[in-house]
Amino acid sequence: MSVTPEQSAEALQGMFKFGQSMAEGFFDFLGKQGVAFPQAAPTPIPQIPMPESQELAKLQQELAEAHARLWASMAQLKPGESAEPLIKPQPGDRRFNAPEWSASPVFNYIRQAYLLNADYLNKVSDALPVADGRAKARMQFMTRQYIDAMAPSNFAATNPEFIQTALATKGESITQGIKNLIGDMEKGRISMTDDAAFEIGTNLATTPGSVIYENELIQLIQYAPLTDKVHKTPLLIVPPCINKFYIMDLQPANSLVRFIVEQGFTVFLVSWKNATASEAHFGWDDYLDKGPITALQVVREVTKVDKPNVLGFCVGGTILSSALGVLRAKGEDPAESLTLMTTLLDFADAGEIGCLVDEASVAAREAAIGKGGLLQGRELAQVFSSLRANDLIWQYVVGNYLKGKQPEAFDLLYWNSDSTNLAGPFLAWYLRNMYLENNLRVPGKLEMLGTKVDLGKVDLPAYLLATREDHIVPWTSAYLVRQILGGETTFVLGASGHIAGAINPASKNKRSYWVSDSTASVPEEWLETAAEQKGSWWLHWIEWLKPRSGDMVAARSKPGNAKYKVIEPAPGRYVKEKA
Repeated sequence: MSVTPEQSAEALQGMFKFGQSMAEGFFDFLGKQGVAFPQAAPTPIPQIPMPESQELAKLQQELAEAHARLWASMAQLKPGESAEPLIKPQPGDRRFNAPEWSASPVFNYIRQAYLLNADYLNKVSDALPVADGRAKARMQFMTRQYIDAMAPSNFAATNPEFIQTALATKGESITQGIKNLIGDMEKGRISMTDDAAFEIGTNLATTPGSVIYENELIQLIQYAPLTDKVHKTPLLIVPPCINKFYIMDLQPANSLVRFIVEQGFTVFLVSWKNATASEAHFGWDDYLDKGPITALQVVREVTKVDKPNVLGFCVGGTILSSALGVLRAKGEDPAESLTLMTTLLDFADAGEIGCLVDEASVAAREAAIGKGGLLQGRELAQVFSSLRANDLIWQYVVGNYLKGKQPEAFDLLYWNSDSTNLAGPFLAWYLRNMYLENNLRVPGKLEMLGTKVDLGKVDLPAYLLATREDHIVPWTSAYLVRQILGGETTFVLGASGHIAGAINPASKNKRSYWVSDSTASVPEEWLETAAEQKGSWWLHWIEWLKPRSGDMVAARSKPGNAKYKVIEPAPGRYVKEKA
């Protein structure tokens, strides 16, 4: 790659200026993020402060020196030679793994120059003199969004894989990419999987059962026994209402519901309704009352067991814990045990979603849908996808549109794309009282269904699962549940993230989890004493649950009872409704 000194100077200056313009453009972009909520914000949107000039000058100098080293290494290459990269992508970043990026000195240079500029921008963002931790986290999040969007892999002119694929297919990939783009525009979302490969009730959510109760917000499913004898005490599952319940019942090999039934348990599950205009007025109290509180009563009447076991997943766990708090405040002893999967009760560090919630955004939601209205499922899905933009947005932009590929069939991504609407008053109350003001952890601070709720009075045995790489519910925050609930707690830390760590099938018995008898108040101290166990946490949990589930009795031959008759087969209508 022989170049003249003039070309070297011009290229070096160009790439350094591009790094600077990336930063300038980004902070201009950041400063405009408050434009959408000018009337909702109680105070003016603050200006984005730049780092101290001395610190900024140091970062700029480091950027210039890094580009000089990169250009020098590239300029010395002979035709056909490739150099060891001076900067490599972060672990798990697969955008530049294809051999086309290293085979060409031009594209090798482009990717490394981008990574240098991205590293510079991240450092500038980290150096911002912002005292408010949540505000700084928001800026760092927006920095990542901007950097991810600017990647050369996202653009035809700077992606050698696009060029190579177009040549190999004689342009057919470009034609197919345009068709894919038009099709996704018609759907209103990026295709992540082959939608035609799945159908709820046919090859997803297939565990046998019956809907035995329904109201405006839920259907209650009772699953058919798969063993001759079952534990006397049933289990009620409350999944999150922000997405469909069948994440817990995907296919037989990775269905948590089926696993529990196979272990000899009578399982009931709440299937939340995909909210429409008819449900747009429901608030937090309605979700508690018509959700877990009603479901618990039905389970008691059907099984004649006063204290069922209960399990909540993600926001389903927050709703369930709140409902138990209400029942305890009314003098009831509502359940035998509580299992919480990746659940927040203390929202001080609410992960990446928390950094997106501030007074202005919550006030805007309250003004728009707080008295009635819907948060559209499409918008909710976009928020969650943006948390992992490279994996859930840009990967498919490149694959579907630049390369003209069809995404493969993947049950988890089908579920991820099956979005749900939320009632506006419920969402607005949840955002303000949980994410923004963190009121749930304070005894007696919140009134729900006419009672002051103190989760410290929820004193039943609790099994708490967190996952180590969870970006939605940080495991250190999930650990703080131990300081809020009043009963004995068992904390288990699973490997992987929010979904993959929780839905870790015992049939495959992969990954690992950590356990410890420590009751340390600081999560990191607990981890120092924890021992890693190979395999799925499901096996550990089911052994915890069995002693709390009573004697073995003959399995019930029919679902429901005289009062609660079968309405339709599982998985029911509600889960099939599209946003």
